[in-house]
Amino acid sequence: MRAHILIVDDNPIDLKLSSALLGVKGFEVETAVDAEQAQLLLRRMVPDLMVVDIALPGMDGLTLTRLVKSDPRLAHVPVVALTAFAKRGDEERAQLAGCERYFIKPIDTKSFAEDILETLSAHTARHRKEVLQAD
Repeated sequence: MRAHILIVDDNPIDLKLSSALLGVKGFEVETAVDAEQAQLLLRRMVPDLMVVDIALPGMDGLTLTRLVKSDPRLAHVPVVALTAFAKRGDEERAQLAGCERYFIKPIDTKSFAEDILETLSAHTARHRKEVLQAD
């Protein structure tokens, strides 16, 4: 089964690049240009992982992440934060919002897809362990 990734980014070049890098590695990619469009997509899908730009127009990426994490249907979905304008404390704010990883743009084209796969694999392993411990 191919992992389904939702990328939310308002920069068309970054969106195209990240989509292409993940698509080449066999991920099924959906895209949204803002949080509102992402919310519409999330009504009909549950991705395996989300990549979310922090600085989105309108609702920012961390607010979107908090909404996703508060939805029982989506709360288990790992979120990776992206930002082009890293400021002190951004990574901590991303973690507090529920993001599992934090990347600064421009993304490393050589490792991005592998980093996403690693994040997805680690999340899946943690989830399986939690399920086993609950039994």
